[in-house]
Amino acid sequence: MKYLFSSWAVRFFIAFLFFTIYFSLLTYSQVMFPGEELYYEVSYLGIKLGSIKVINEGKQNYNGIEVWKAKCYMDSYRGIPFVDLHTIYQSWIDPSVSFSRKFEGSTKKSDDIWEFQKIYFNQSEGIVRFEMWNNGKMFDTGTLSTNKKLNDGLSLFFTARQYLKVNRSVKIPTFMEHDTCNTYINFSGKIENVEIDAVSYPVRTVYFNGKADWTGVYGVTGQFEGWFSDDNARVPIQAKMKLYIGNADIHLIKWKRSGWQPPQ
Repeated sequence: MKYLFSSWAVRFFIAFLFFTIYFSLLTYSQVMFPGEELYYEVSYLGIKLGSIKVINEGKQNYNGIEVWKAKCYMDSYRGIPFVDLHTIYQSWIDPSVSFSRKFEGSTKKSDDIWEFQKIYFNQSEGIVRFEMWNNGKMFDTGTLSTNKKLNDGLSLFFTARQYLKVNRSVKIPTFMEHDTCNTYINFSGKIENVEIDAVSYPVRTVYFNGKADWTGVYGVTGQFEGWFSDDNARVPIQAKMKLYIGNADIHLIKWKRSGWQPPQ
């Protein structure tokens, strides 16, 4: 009996220690910073295609839950052949910064036509409801049953930052368009220096890679790589992603975050 108790106590202590370390890696981050604005440029073979702006709008109340609200603008530059993209994403992110509560996205289809999508993630009832709108008229809707806590295209940006230093491979359940899918990320913990035009010195970053088994804006799909700042802010500094035109580079060009500078 004494041996069994000791064995149980050891297993409990190991499990407790594991979860303490694991969640401390998430807790000590300062990923969610109200008012943060990050600006990126997308390029392909040296050709500048467009820009991405991600904004943390702070905390909001959503269905009685205090959530984080984020917004993203994606725009192609004028005069780029075969590329004309104008998209706005909004995400209501759970306080854990590990899944989404609600998502809204709008994409300009032509000069006077915008397509609008709403996704409601109801974790308590185990369902996801989506709606598709075209210039104010709903043309598609549906409901899926799932017990997974899902991310959307924008919440992934913050969830990846939150998980950056777990030093293991993670499968992140994701919802795109009409169905569930997965995003696989290998958080290796590897430290690398990268150079960007926004600063005059190499930036100390944490490298990771992964695979998206979905297709998103710009045709984003498949293999990708990322370099996030090696500090508590974990700001995305650079990424390489597969788009419908080929492999593209995304890099930080400016930011608004009080007291923050890319680490050396």
